[in-house]
Amino acid sequence: MANPLSFFSPRGDTLLYLIALLSISSILLHNLSISASADSHFEGFDADEDLEDILQSPLSDLPRRSPPPPTTLSTSSDPESHHGPPHPQSDPDLDLPPKPSATTSSFDYWDEDEFEGFPTEIAPPESTDEAVELAATPAEPESAKVSEPISLAKRIRAYAIEITCVSFLIMFTINYFTGKKENETLALAWAAKFATRDTIFDKNFSLLGVSETDDSPLLLKEGQNVFKFYASGRRFCQGLVATMELKSRQDLIAKLYNMIVPCKDEITFEVYMNDDAMDHVVFALAKKKAAKAMQKEVRDLQRFSSLMTSAPNGRKWVADELTVITESKEVAGDLITETVLDQVFGEKAFEKFGKWFISMHFSDQQQSTHRKVLIFKFALPDVNHMADMTRLVALVPYYIDLIGRYKLSSQARSKTEAARSKVAQEVYKELQNARQEALQRKKAERRKMMEEAESKLNAEAVRKKEAKERARQLKKAMPKIKMSRGA
Repeated sequence: MANPLSFFSPRGDTLLYLIALLSISSILLHNLSISASADSHFEGFDADEDLEDILQSPLSDLPRRSPPPPTTLSTSSDPESHHGPPHPQSDPDLDLPPKPSATTSSFDYWDEDEFEGFPTEIAPPESTDEAVELAATPAEPESAKVSEPISLAKRIRAYAIEITCVSFLIMFTINYFTGKKENETLALAWAAKFATRDTIFDKNFSLLGVSETDDSPLLLKEGQNVFKFYASGRRFCQGLVATMELKSRQDLIAKLYNMIVPCKDEITFEVYMNDDAMDHVVFALAKKKAAKAMQKEVRDLQRFSSLMTSAPNGRKWVADELTVITESKEVAGDLITETVLDQVFGEKAFEKFGKWFISMHFSDQQQSTHRKVLIFKFALPDVNHMADMTRLVALVPYYIDLIGRYKLSSQARSKTEAARSKVAQEVYKELQNARQEALQRKKAERRKMMEEAESKLNAEAVRKKEAKERARQLKKAMPKIKMSRGA
């Protein structure tokens, strides 16, 4: 139900209509007053005749305006109604009053200055020509809209991740085949220089390659960067294995890493000596940095050897860049001969030919399947400078013969035997301790398993087990009675 007080407190559209009604009423009254007093305002106007005509004219000749709209309020669910002008199509009952005619005599003397700023008429908003044209024109489908052309740079940025991944895969594939080919070329270049006919290994070994046939391959490829070479058929040794560990050129990531942390192509010779062809010898020669690492990491060098800080009296010695690790000075003096000093390890020779030398290690106490082993480790030059390591490769057969014929003096042998017996005892104690620890561990595990099994037994089984244990203890505590048979 509408509030009866709403008429006295009009709001919204009703207020506008009330204002319009009051304005029209005041205009009519004002025009009447102007007509009555026109003789005093305009010169030459016949006031008596005009006033007499006006008084004699019937009231029906005056123009009539349409009745004002009702002042009722429209109900709405929204408590706050719209305060703007009414929409022309929202309610047909709220039509605006008609526009007064231009021929009406009562409005000829409208004083616009008195009502300046007040709208003379309230007309519904008319649509512009553009709105009419837009309304008349049918809506175009979205597919017909022409999008702006996308530049090439924007397209590239949109697919940046895909382009990067595809480029990386292409680079990885190309690098794989080129790096693989480069490693194979380097390994074959070494084999052609030192393992073919009339080369060092062909002259010192009777069998070369992976089999005994003449057409057997010289190299065995175990990986894209690992190659092996076998040789046998020589006195003092069972055979030789050369392992080439090259850079991972086929791996793009490893190749990028090697640019930051450089590494070298290496070849390692392992000579397995006969059991009766090598005396008690533990000896190593390496560059200073590598020698310190070997002293800490290699087990036989830790147990038997120490760094040799000074050269033997009155002898020419190795270059300053090298360090000797030996069991005794006698062994070091006998193994580093004048020949190897002049050829490789001397001060002048090492500057020229020792560029590719890394280390060599001789031991009769190796922790491997072969106990007596000679190990040589060299760096590999590139394909065009493979001849630079000829003197280093020549050390392999030279030391095979030297170690095979070498015999310690009685004084040096007694010292080495005492050291080996002491080490053997230490190794035995270590084995015993390890065995005891293993037994204790097994007992603890067995006890734990039994406790877990007992915890799972029910009360009756536990009672029977306790009774059985008591009977066993009583039987064990009873005195033993011996019975003798009578004659």
